[in-house]
Amino acid sequence: MRAIEIQEPGRPPVPVERDAPAAVPGETLVTVTAAPITPLDLLCASGTSYFGRPRTPYVPGVQGVGTVEGEPVWFATSAGMAPGDGSMAEVARVPVGDVVRLPAGVDPVAIAALGLSAVAAHLALTWRGELVAGEQVLVLGAGGVVGQAAVRLARVAGARRVIAGARSAAARGRAERAGADAVVALDTGDVAELAARFAAVADGPVDLVLDPLFGVPAAAAARTLRPGGRLVNLGGSAGETCPIDSATLRGRSLRLLGYTNNELSPERRAASIAFVAEQALLGTLSVTHESMSPGDAGEAWRRQQEGTATGRIVLTF
Repeated sequence: MRAIEIQEPGRPPVPVERDAPAAVPGETLVTVTAAPITPLDLLCASGTSYFGRPRTPYVPGVQGVGTVEGEPVWFATSAGMAPGDGSMAEVARVPVGDVVRLPAGVDPVAIAALGLSAVAAHLALTWRGELVAGEQVLVLGAGGVVGQAAVRLARVAGARRVIAGARSAAARGRAERAGADAVVALDTGDVAELAARFAAVADGPVDLVLDPLFGVPAAAAARTLRPGGRLVNLGGSAGETCPIDSATLRGRSLRLLGYTNNELSPERRAASIAFVAEQALLGTLSVTHESMSPGDAGEAWRRQQEGTATGRIVLTF
C-alpha cells in the first residue's frame, strides 16, 4: 500500500510502499481517504515535543477520514505520541473507540481539514467558554484553521457580533470570508494600541475571547472584556507568557480558562466531530484548505511547516 514515513525526526516524510496492516482484536481497519497535516503532526515528527522522540520509521497522521465497510468515518491515532502508525497511508489500523461514524454525503477532504481544529473551536467556545446566544465574541488568530472555525461556530451558537484579530493580510482576508463582523490587524506589540483597536470596532464590552495566541494579543483582548468576562486560551503561538495586568484581572473579576483537546473523553470528542460534520453538510462550517497527493508529501509538509500553504493541506489517498 502507499504510505508516507517519517524516517528521521526533524526531516520531512518520504513516500514508501508498505504491507497493509492486519486487523487485531479491539481495532478496525480504515480505508483512508484523506489525512490532514496538522501542527501536532509537525511537532511530534520534530523529535522535540513533550511526547519525546518518536520511534522511527513511522507513518504520521494523528487524524484522518476514510471508510469502514464502505461507511464514512473520522478517526484519531496516537502516531508520534506513542509507538505505532497513523493516518497517512492507504489503510490504517485504529482502536475501535477512536473511530466516529460520519453522515452520508460528507466531503472527506473538508472534514479532514476541519477535524480536531474545529473540535477545539467548538468546545472552547461552548463547553469551556459557555457561549450563549446574544453575546459578543472576539476571536484571535482568526485566519488560522481554529480561528476560522471559531468565527463560523460563534455565529452558529448565536453570537450577536464576532470580532476577529489576525496578523497577516492574507489571514485577515480568511477571517473576513469566515464571516467576522470586523477584523483587526495584530501588527503591533503595544497592548494599549491593540486594545484601542478592538474597542473601536466592538459594540460595547466583549463577553468572550477565544485565544490561540496568548502574548500581547491576549493581554489587549482582556482589556475589552466586560466584568466577569471569559478568555479561553488554546495555545501560545504569539508568546508563552502574556503581559495581562493585575488591575484588569481583579478590577473586572475576569475568568481566564485553559483548553486542550487532550482533556476530552472519547464520547465528548465524538459528539463534537458529529456536530462539526453536521455543520459542514449544512454549509455553515468550512475552513480554507487544499489537497495534495502522497507523492508530494515532502513538499506539502514543508509548506505547512513554513506557513506558505493557502490553508490546511490534506493528503488524499
